[in-house]
Amino acid sequence: MAKYRITQVVSKNGATKRQIANLQSLGIHRLHQTVEVEKNPVSTGMLQKVLHLVVFEEVDA
Repeated sequence: MAKYRITQVVSKNGATKRQIANLQSLGIHRLHQTVEVEKNPVSTGMLQKVLHLVVFEEVDA
């Protein structure tokens, strides 16, 4: 199954509550933290809402 490797590169200060909640749901709690999540419509939608805060790449696992 394909996965996303997501790293937060911009501070969440100034982000909306919804964007912060999306980061927490993806498993990101601090700056420069990297997580891997499965590629599915839910995680893709959350990722679209925080694209300006993160860098991501698709990983084949």
